[in-house]
Amino acid sequence: MPDVETFTAAMRSAGVTSRRAVVAYDDWFSLPASRVWWMLRHLGFPRVRVLDGGLAAWTAVSKPTGSGPSTPTAGDFTPSGPGVGRLLDAADAKRYAEDHLLLDARPADRFRGENETIDTVAGHIPGGVSAPALANVDPGGHFLPADELATRFRAMGAADAKSVGTYCGSGIQATHLALALSVAGVTDEADVYIGSWSDWITDPGRGVEV
Repeated sequence: MPDVETFTAAMRSAGVTSRRAVVAYDDWFSLPASRVWWMLRHLGFPRVRVLDGGLAAWTAVSKPTGSGPSTPTAGDFTPSGPGVGRLLDAADAKRYAEDHLLLDARPADRFRGENETIDTVAGHIPGGVSAPALANVDPGGHFLPADELATRFRAMGAADAKSVGTYCGSGIQATHLALALSVAGVTDEADVYIGSWSDWITDPGRGVEV
């Protein structure tokens, strides 16, 4: 998670201003866009949306595109708080796994401790529940219908949990999962362990399940 000053400077340089809403998009299943969505809301900027389907969806309906450099007018984005969604640390993640609900957004094989090619330790946080983020979108990158997502999350216990936290490998797919929970109408305030598995395994004393 960048510090507030760094993120503020980045948003201002991108032209984010309090006077208009933000739409985030990408060309990678809304993974980076969802990170922008979560961070802006976390820092008290609620007027942010994600373009479902990203750039491919935009061009598929013949909307105009541009090319070449672009230098937007500097914005005046100013963080305010508390925003939506708590920023969890490792101690929080352990507590959520034990007393609330902690969803693991990584692919199921990584959750099981198989095919780990990124982190130095394989497995998942004890008590975490596998909820692969990319299972929430279709092959074209559009989020599945809200009722279908809601059914999936209810089966994981999200509707009955006191709070829902998400994590992944390094905090990207976790925010995508938080967005899917919002789309489903399950919770608009999912909390995110941004450090995720990469942070969890830095302390050998923390448990690991496979």
